[in-house]
Amino acid sequence: MGAVRSAFHDECDRLGAVLRTLDRSDLDRPTRCAPWTVADLLAHVRTGAGRLADMLAAPAPGPAQVDAAGYFGAAKFLPAVDAARIAAARDQAAAGDTGPSPGRTGAVLATDFDRAWRATLTAVDAHPADRVVRTRHGDAMTVTEFLRTRVVEVGVHGLDLAEALDRPPWLTPTAARVIADLLTGGQALPPDLGWDRLTLIGKATGRSPRSRTEQQALDTAGIRLLAFGG
Repeated sequence: MGAVRSAFHDECDRLGAVLRTLDRSDLDRPTRCAPWTVADLLAHVRTGAGRLADMLAAPAPGPAQVDAAGYFGAAKFLPAVDAARIAAARDQAAAGDTGPSPGRTGAVLATDFDRAWRATLTAVDAHPADRVVRTRHGDAMTVTEFLRTRVVEVGVHGLDLAEALDRPPWLTPTAARVIADLLTGGQALPPDLGWDRLTLIGKATGRSPRSRTEQQALDTAGIRLLAFGG
């Protein structure tokens, strides 16, 4: 839990600092997560970062059934589920602090985002690391494993936001380590690939392509990267 908690804290804190620099025009930019704008994607990230507080307020459902890798299964990316996720973020952005009012800027978003992720950590700190929660998809997971998925959400979508805003990636070292370990199952990459963690995350999540030579190196080493929805 210690490493995962630190990663979540660091990545959310970094994103909050970025939000404070955004103006209204930044929020209207398109992202690679079509049809979401920056405002839509931020609404999605904010909801995900704050979800665990409510989950921990509910009764524990019983023994854990999946870990973080199992959480990112094909069922989360079915067309109907994906459509609902897209619509929810757009509705939240339109109704909340990312709405069309010209007075709503990144500073306002940052305040709301900080409140959400800090509430999550407060709730996490009040429970044991093996406390089981039920996700909105019905999965029973330990709080540590679900928090690991939140690191992935904030960190990977942070890469999408950085691209949309024409800024260098701000992925923190603690979050990069947690995400990379999840994507590789903790296995060491072949040294000849020459990938750092940021490159690995981009290649594994489809943000940048893998060459045939790179895939062959992974296959030879027996490494099957976690593929979201695969």
